[in-house]
Amino acid sequence: MKNAHRRAAIVGAVAAASVLTLAGPASAHVSVDPQEAPKGGFATVNFKVPNEQDDASTVKVEVSFPTDHPLASVMPQPVPGWDVKVTKTKLDKPIEMHGEKITEAVSKVTWSGGKVGPGEFQQFPVSMGQLPEKGDQLVFKALQTYDNKDVVRWIEEPKEGQEEPENPAPVLKLTAAESESGDAKNGAESASKASATGGDSGSGDSSDTTARVLGVVGIVVGVAGVAFGVLAGRRRSA
Repeated sequence: MKNAHRRAAIVGAVAAASVLTLAGPASAHVSVDPQEAPKGGFATVNFKVPNEQDDASTVKVEVSFPTDHPLASVMPQPVPGWDVKVTKTKLDKPIEMHGEKITEAVSKVTWSGGKVGPGEFQQFPVSMGQLPEKGDQLVFKALQTYDNKDVVRWIEEPKEGQEEPENPAPVLKLTAAESESGDAKNGAESASKASATGGDSGSGDSSDTTARVLGVVGIVVGVAGVAFGVLAGRRRSA
């Protein structure tokens, strides 16, 4: 009986260790937060960088921006203790934004000078746009450098329906544009208002009827008053 309990305990421990081993790398890669943003708009995205090593610190993070969908506006938020460098590249084909022609776009943002220690993570916020109106995602390839000279290349693009690669690149999913979801919302609001207006119309008709009745009553009272005045005058004359 005791041997059976020991075997069960060993099997459970091995299973738990296997789960942790499998879950560790999947949850420790460089990622973006939030993981999705509406097409055609602007978004603030945090590049979340965890430290995977027990005896080294992350001292440099490089994020490459997609060249097939160039972003004209990329503004990193200052992170205490870190220096930031924004690299721009000339575009083969200029793009327009807010009526202006853009001839260059950000191709890379580099953070250095700080430290992400073992068991820690750091977020690097970036405001970016205008996001493309076509396509389903943006892929940001990243390099993570440690103070022991190790470099982890998070550059493998995840494929839908396939297992996650060993070193997946951060991916920002693109959702329906806000105007599209806004149209549906406005349609629902319009229907609600129409329904409310229909209810008010009934009360309006009731109010009109009441006003007419009161008007007729007023006329009758007025006529009665005039008649009373005439009769009173005749009596005095008599």
